[in-house]
Order: sequence, then C-alpha cells, then structure tokens
Amino acid sequence: MTNYDRQVGRDMPPERDLSQRQSESEDDDVMSAVRGLSGLVAEVDDLDDVLARIAGFAVASVPGADGAGVGLIRSGEGASAVLAWAVTDPFVREIDHLQYDICGEGPCLTAMQTHRPLVSGSLGSDPRWPRFGGRVARLRVHSALSLPLLRRDGVVGAINIYAHKRDAFTEHAVRLGEQFAGPAAVSVGNIQVLHAALTRATQLETALTSRAVIDQAIGIVRSRSGGTAEEAFDGLRQISQSENVKLAVVAQRLVDEAVRRAHARHSGS
Repeated sequence: MTNYDRQVGRDMPPERDLSQRQSESEDDDVMSAVRGLSGLVAEVDDLDDVLARIAGFAVASVPGADGAGVGLIRSGEGASAVLAWAVTDPFVREIDHLQYDICGEGPCLTAMQTHRPLVSGSLGSDPRWPRFGGRVARLRVHSALSLPLLRRDGVVGAINIYAHKRDAFTEHAVRLGEQFAGPAAVSVGNIQVLHAALTRATQLETALTSRAVIDQAIGIVRSRSGGTAEEAFDGLRQISQSENVKLAVVAQRLVDEAVRRAHARHSGS
C-alpha cells in the first residue's frame, strides 16, 4: 500500500474500473514523462523552463489532474523558503501564490516538511490548511496531490497537482505520481548543479574582467602621478568609498575616460 498522508475523516475514492489497455496506457504515460525528463538538462538550461516542463509532465502522468506546479526550496533555509516555482495553468499560479506568498500554508509546504506524499479530496474542508483551503475552494479547485521531490541529501521541492472535482485522486494516481516524482527529483538536482556551475563561471568571468580593468586603471594613475601601484590602488579605493560605488566601476570610468582622451588626441592630430 502506498505510504501517504490523506485528509482526516475522508475516504479515498474507489479505484476506477480500468481495462488492461487503459491501465497499460496510463503506465505508458508515466514512462513517456520519465523519458522526457531525461533530456531536460541537455535541452533546457533555464531553471524556470525546466520546472514548467516538469509540471507539464506531471499533469500527463497523473489521472484526474487539471493542472500542476513545481516549487523548489532555498537550500539550507527550510521547507517554507520557496526559491522558485512554475505552473502549467493560470489557476495554479493563483493557488500557489496563495500558498507561498499569502497564507504560508498548503499541501506543497506540508509535503516538503513531512517528506511524504499527501492527498486532499476537499480542500475547503481540510483542517490541515484552514486559511489556504477555503480560498482555493472558492476558486472551484477541490482536490490536491502533492509529491515531495526527495534526494539522498534531503528534499529539494515538491510537485503540486490540482483538480477541479472533489476526490479526484485515487491511490493508483498517487502511485503513478510517485513513480514520476523520483526521476523528477533527479532532474531538478541536475539542473540545480548545472545552474550553480554556470553562476559560478559567470561570477568568475566578471571577477577576472574587473581585475583586468582595475589593473589598467592603476597603470593610468601611475603614468599620471608617478606613484607606486599601492598608492594608485589606494587612490581608486578612496574614490570608491567617497562616491559609494564599486571599485570596478571607478576603474572602468577612468579607463573609458583615458580611451576618450586618446581618441580625441588622435582625431586632432
């Protein structure tokens, strides 16, 4: 039996009477979504785009789903600190805005805190989220299935799947969702690693460029003053502090000014 948290006092809906062909078709939908995940990192390098694609695959994988969202937590800040999220439909964006920004409670946040899938068949009467549930029910969304994205080093986020009807998700739907959530967590982890590496590379490139500009500015100051490199650097730093701008900005400004003067002398000769 699938290990998940369900709404207290509300029975899970009965399983649908599926033919073997229908059951195989639903399994194929999950496998197709998982195969789609495998190419995400190679095809897409933007975190928001990856999350949106994962949300789309989740809707295709889970019977009864009308829309989905994926939320990531900020590393080291607990499950309430959502770093990024993407959705398949506008109504899901409105729901997750309520969850993350207004109410501070909801199925995604709970799933990330407990590390367990959870199901609600009537959000408006679910005692777990008294502020969130009633507002979502007024949007005519009544069912939710949240799946934590788990890695060996902890939870990285959750997939939220919503439906307009009550009791939309059966235990079979939860099992299919779990089959998808595992590979999805791996894909999210991979894109996070890639995103972090690209960020570090950009920062390093910026730092190297700034260092080169500062060295050029020091050379210009020394050529004018005849002082040492240390004295030139101190002069640039004093300007930076007095004007409350970054040292690299002061240096770039000095280099640009020197280039303009050189062009002016060349044009006038």
